[in-house]
Amino acid sequence: YSFIKGTKDIWCRDYMPIQTESGKFIQFKYDPSYLKGKKEWKDSRSDVKEVCRLNDIKATFSDINLDGGNVLICEGRAILSDRIFTENPNYEKDSLINELSKLLECEIIIIPAQNGDYTGHADGMVRFVNRNTILGNDRAKEYQYWQKGIQKVIDQYKLTYIDIPFFESKDPKHPDSAIGIYVNYLEVNDLIVLPIFGRDEDNQVVEILHKTFPNKQIETINYDEVAKEGGLLNCTTWVVRN
Repeated sequence: YSFIKGTKDIWCRDYMPIQTESGKFIQFKYDPSYLKGKKEWKDSRSDVKEVCRLNDIKATFSDINLDGGNVLICEGRAILSDRIFTENPNYEKDSLINELSKLLECEIIIIPAQNGDYTGHADGMVRFVNRNTILGNDRAKEYQYWQKGIQKVIDQYKLTYIDIPFFESKDPKHPDSAIGIYVNYLEVNDLIVLPIFGRDEDNQVVEILHKTFPNKQIETINYDEVAKEGGLLNCTTWVVRN
């Protein structure tokens, strides 16, 4: 591991470049709508060009406005939420998808964003197991519109969906808390680091991950202090291949 130079906040997944499966780095525009309106958020936003320069990252720059937390890549496929459309109103949907497919060297799969998630990031909803399998928040506990939307995606792309528990944190002091979102784990090589929250669901999720990833080591961590601020392990790490 190493530390990233020149950053202003911990949410590095969102503003760091995305590495394609061929090894290229794509640096998207980092200007999310949810960071607008408050001066402290604007002032704490990292300068992506400066971060790339200081860390000697040679990236292809794109004017598409896209957070890394809204991109999941696996075996020639990428999952993004439909927040990508509202973040890029100047693009027609088809041309945006085509451009993303070229840049990311992937087939693009769009899933519905959740109304309650101000970021609209895919990594708070689902994760790839392999090209044809995803795991995600228990659909039975989701809103009807999201259940219907994700089922259309499952049917269209012939995906297998593994449900895992989740719960909503009701903490008035931290209204944006990510506590309860297990899918935002860190995956690197043969290791998964899973956030746990001191609930009965912890053991259920660990068991599901052991079955789903039999060749990976599953470790757990209490990440609540970070989670209260709105993100978890995938949000605060940037994984690259050398």
